[in-house]
Amino acid sequence: MYIVKYKGKFGYIKPWTAVRDGETFSQQFLTPSIIEGIEKKLFPELLERSGFICKILRHKLNYSAIDMQQEVTQARGWKVGKQQMTRERSILRRGIMLDPVLYLAFDNIDDAKIASTQHVCLCRNEDIMLPSPIIMELSDKDFDDLEGFELRFGESEQSFLVGYNRFDGGKPMYGWIEYNGNKLL
Repeated sequence: MYIVKYKGKFGYIKPWTAVRDGETFSQQFLTPSIIEGIEKKLFPELLERSGFICKILRHKLNYSAIDMQQEVTQARGWKVGKQQMTRERSILRRGIMLDPVLYLAFDNIDDAKIASTQHVCLCRNEDIMLPSPIIMELSDKDFDDLEGFELRFGESEQSFLVGYNRFDGGKPMYGWIEYNGNKLL
């Protein structure tokens, strides 16, 4: 496999279950729809295909720490008063990954070369990750040995629901997490 390594200063992956949680930690794994979105960004010729990951074989994500930050949010609806309309505000705490590193594995050098010339974002446009110009060649076993989280896609005895695929008509997505390395908080 040909591996492209991306690095960023910070990143946030909102858990799909965290719509109204008061405290949300950054999710430590990338769902199939996130990987598909990254793939479509890198290879825009795939925009016409939905529900398939064609070029990215595997991925792994790690980070150095999670930093808790506060965010002020506003309700969608308006509160109507006698003289004015206001929106309710609340404060939520969320964990932001510091120094995220993402490895993307491709089965051919040409796809890896294309990917190594472009930035990616995990889930938000401000979470830019830049590629290393050096493309690594690793076996499956060597990739397994890289530190980080990888969500293996599919249904098995160890799978759990990880969200709904926005590229495939909202179908449920399943997978199981494999992790290698030191425990991260």
